Amino acid sequence: MDVELYVYDLSKGIARAYSRALTGVQIDAIYHTSLVFGGVEYFFGHGIQKTIPGTTHHGQPMEVLHMGRTELPDEVIQEYINSLAEVYTPESYDLFLHNCNNFTQDLSMFLVGKGIPEHITSLPQTFLSTPFGQMLKPQLESAMRGVTQTPTGQEVPSAAAPVARPQERAPAAVTGQVHNVSNLKELEALLASAKDSCAVIFFTSSTCAPCKICYPTYDELAEEAGDKAVLIKVDLNSAYDVSMKYGVRATPTFMTFLKGQKENEWSGANPGQLRGNVRMLIQTAHPPHPHAQLRLPSFQRKLTNYVTYKKIPPLEKLLQKIGPHGEDPTIQSVVDFIKARNSNIPAETPIPNLSSLAAFIQSTYPSLPSDIHFAFVDLMRLAFLDPRVSGFFAEEPEQKTLLTLLSRSNDLSSCPYNLRIVMLQLTCNLFTTPLYPEQIVSYQPLRETCIRLLTGCLLDSQTNLRVVAASLAYNLAAFNHNERFEGRSDKLSEGDQVELVASLLEAIGTEEESVEAFHGLLFALGLFLYEAPLDGEVIDLCKAMGITETVEAKSKIPALKDEFLLKEVGKELLPTGLA
Repeated sequence: MDVELYVYDLSKGIARAYSRALTGVQIDAIYHTSLVFGGVEYFFGHGIQKTIPGTTHHGQPMEVLHMGRTELPDEVIQEYINSLAEVYTPESYDLFLHNCNNFTQDLSMFLVGKGIPEHITSLPQTFLSTPFGQMLKPQLESAMRGVTQTPTGQEVPSAAAPVARPQERAPAAVTGQVHNVSNLKELEALLASAKDSCAVIFFTSSTCAPCKICYPTYDELAEEAGDKAVLIKVDLNSAYDVSMKYGVRATPTFMTFLKGQKENEWSGANPGQLRGNVRMLIQTAHPPHPHAQLRLPSFQRKLTNYVTYKKIPPLEKLLQKIGPHGEDPTIQSVVDFIKARNSNIPAETPIPNLSSLAAFIQSTYPSLPSDIHFAFVDLMRLAFLDPRVSGFFAEEPEQKTLLTLLSRSNDLSSCPYNLRIVMLQLTCNLFTTPLYPEQIVSYQPLRETCIRLLTGCLLDSQTNLRVVAASLAYNLAAFNHNERFEGRSDKLSEGDQVELVASLLEAIGTEEESVEAFHGLLFALGLFLYEAPLDGEVIDLCKAMGITETVEAKSKIPALKDEFLLKEVGKELLPTGLA
């Protein structure tokens, strides 16, 4: 899809007319920019905002620049924009240091690999470099606040339902809505799709006044059911072949199907009866997991915080360890970026040229002396704390860049302790953006590398290494748990879960001194077990390895006996399904 830059002049021509006389520098405009793609205009003011293109209070743009095309899927773009919301908050807006142009610069780099024109991004510094600019800075900030942070113009649909172009037809949702059918073939196809769950048919007609009483309730039930049931509506005035097959003689009539077989039939416009029967049908088709009936506050919720490693070592010493390569402009820009991000005003920090950084890592990092690899990876650990950086490297073709940084983990026996721990910490920091966990589970080389690194460090004699490995196990388990908790399919395959759980069980069995490592191990195990299929391989593995006895034995170790998860996992979770 095409990406365009809309350029507005907030001064409405005043800057061009009077700037040279007042400041001694010619300023053509006070620029406000936005990016337009997919029928939506995105910009930064009162947080990240969006609108129908050209409908903001700024009027029509003074210039429209074609930035290029992006082939990224819409869901990936929206995930990245959501990650930027952590940086571009309403409170962080600064007319000179952290404004709309910084936002479009970052988003443009992600979408098309190039930034917006330099004369726009450099304007604040050009203005502030003049004595008159410094003097007027407070007044301009106050005067422009209402202009730059006014809410959007005409609203657009949410990111989940982007505006369809005239030549395109927005795809119909397959779950969460009522399916209107007009012939027997469509009906049978929908019933076949529900052969492993359940379905409801609402027989109605355009002339049936009582039917209309049930329409809102039926729509609500479809949304509530999501992908757990298929709700169908048939107008018998037009679907004659359906009427003949099912012999329905009165409307409204409802039929329910469970696992491909007819389960119930009733007539009458009674929303309460309809709601009760459909909910009972769904519960029968999808009985709640036994774990849902337990008291497990640590697991019966969506987890929003992942473990990340933010501690900053002395950057000058880190550069000294990198040696002559630390003087490379690309590396210097990363160091400057990290310093600025951790100053008192981190929101204003522009990201370095990430394409150049990726090229440096893939071409130069492998040839660096092995004893300085850890220093370089540690520097990248700090850079990846920013979701704009981690989001950039989550996309093709940059996925291989991370594999380059983790390449030494292919042989952990020769990989020194300091490199292993920073590789683990870097991998934990990938969870600063919602984009990277998806890549870890879907991109096989990266997933296998991360799991090998994690499982290889869980049993290490170094306590700190075990703690960080347990943190990474927790992050992966939490990501998988959130999908399961929201009623979606697991992100990690059953085979990967078995491998991870086996390592966690072994690590729990041997851990006797580190409370922090034990907490991470037990939390990760509990997340993999919570609502796991009772007849699946993960539960079978736990039974075979005697996990109940192993966890119970930990309550007798003085250093570990006060861990609160021992009760939730050992006394509540494990007995259910493992007895």
